[in-house]
Amino acid sequence: MKYLIIFVLLCLPVCLAYPLDKTMKKDSNLNFAQKYLENYYNFGIEMKNFVRRNDGSPVVNQIQEMQRFLGLKVTGKLDSATLEVMHKPRCGVPDVGHFTTFPGSPKWRKTHLTYRIVNYTMDMSKYATDSAIVRALKLWEEVTPLTFSRIYEGEADIMISFAVRDHKDFYPFDGPGFSLAHAYPPGPGINGDIHFDDDEQWTEDYLGTNLYLVAAHEVGHSLGLFHSNNPDALMYSLYKEPTDLTHFHLSQDDVNSIQSLYGPPPSFSDITMVPTEPIPPKSKKPDMCDPELSFDAVSTLRGETLFFKDRYFWRKIRLDQKPQIVLISAFWPSLPSELDAAYEVNSKDTVFVFKGNQFWATKGSKMEAGYPRSIHTLGFPPTVKKIDAAFSDKENSKTYFFVGKKYWRFDENSQSMDKGFPRLITENFPGVVPKIDAVFQEFGFFYFFSGSSQFEFDPNAKMVTQKLKTNSWLGC
Repeated sequence: MKYLIIFVLLCLPVCLAYPLDKTMKKDSNLNFAQKYLENYYNFGIEMKNFVRRNDGSPVVNQIQEMQRFLGLKVTGKLDSATLEVMHKPRCGVPDVGHFTTFPGSPKWRKTHLTYRIVNYTMDMSKYATDSAIVRALKLWEEVTPLTFSRIYEGEADIMISFAVRDHKDFYPFDGPGFSLAHAYPPGPGINGDIHFDDDEQWTEDYLGTNLYLVAAHEVGHSLGLFHSNNPDALMYSLYKEPTDLTHFHLSQDDVNSIQSLYGPPPSFSDITMVPTEPIPPKSKKPDMCDPELSFDAVSTLRGETLFFKDRYFWRKIRLDQKPQIVLISAFWPSLPSELDAAYEVNSKDTVFVFKGNQFWATKGSKMEAGYPRSIHTLGFPPTVKKIDAAFSDKENSKTYFFVGKKYWRFDENSQSMDKGFPRLITENFPGVVPKIDAVFQEFGFFYFFSGSSQFEFDPNAKMVTQKLKTNSWLGC
């Protein structure tokens, strides 16, 4: 049996035409409540007369069930607070059941999933759309062993598309202002897929319907989650207007639910082991709030961000979490200190680390065999002795290497340098000051570090959007 997940914007014109006060017609209230209970609380046809007569416990019980699930005062009556919540935007799947996963707990039987964006909405740029989807996936990737990589043709585990009205899955959309999107739980074929109603006004900010938040909710369904009755959870039934998109993260309820299916990310278990490694007494730890702090390298790792300095690195798992400082040798015993560059290739679940004319490959805390290798095996000319900084663009499978005032671009698919390089950094990254110490990609921006300064660069607008202190990521 397939379970379809639909975000529904419930009858906004009705809300406007019939304000929630004494002037609202009683029949309108009853008709609306009856339809609501039918859609979301398994209210059978045989119970409809109880609503009209208002003399039966079955409807009282179901109103109480709804109030209980949505966190309302349990009265069993269609009071104004209950009617107001009934008119709010919400997911169209029923709320009955009180479980956080689908019946039978379907889940993916693998930890690496592919996704494909089949087409685009005209409301947003392709880059903004791609970024919203990547950020939605990353929310779940950060707290599970799951990883996601994009493919550009063929059948992916999660097929993502925009459509209007009838789009041949037997669940047609209904125009602007109603059903926002729907998704299917894990499985073959159409299962796992996500469809967005292109009659909506999709946006990357606070106007219209925020694609990132809707996509994040739908990804939860694609991974096997049902609804939560916790109003703070992303998987709560009702769609909530975004408040702080930059620092948005999953609630503990969402984390507990998804980890009940897949467990925590492997790197989390590494954290408990790291403190057992003593730090040598002669090793001076860098001060993360030193106003002159600079980084040797920055890389992501399975949803974390690593900031390297001398013999150490700080691990940042979430934006709101205090970073941990760790010895490089405690995490990767065979790696050198004072690194030159590091970057993650998500599709390979691999972090590449550079020092001098050599580089290493790691998966989690494990070193890959066959390394270190010479940087010249990547296609660099003999004149290049070391790499200053590097990052891999998750959107186009290109890795950028920065050396002095120039940069090279490497194709991860063909495993070769792109033609026409090197180029001047100022040519394609105006406003970014060479020499670059470190760089990484986050939230659709490139963050370049040079000494105690960092530059937030918007690749879509091709401009620096703000200049910050290097250690702002560490909460300083």
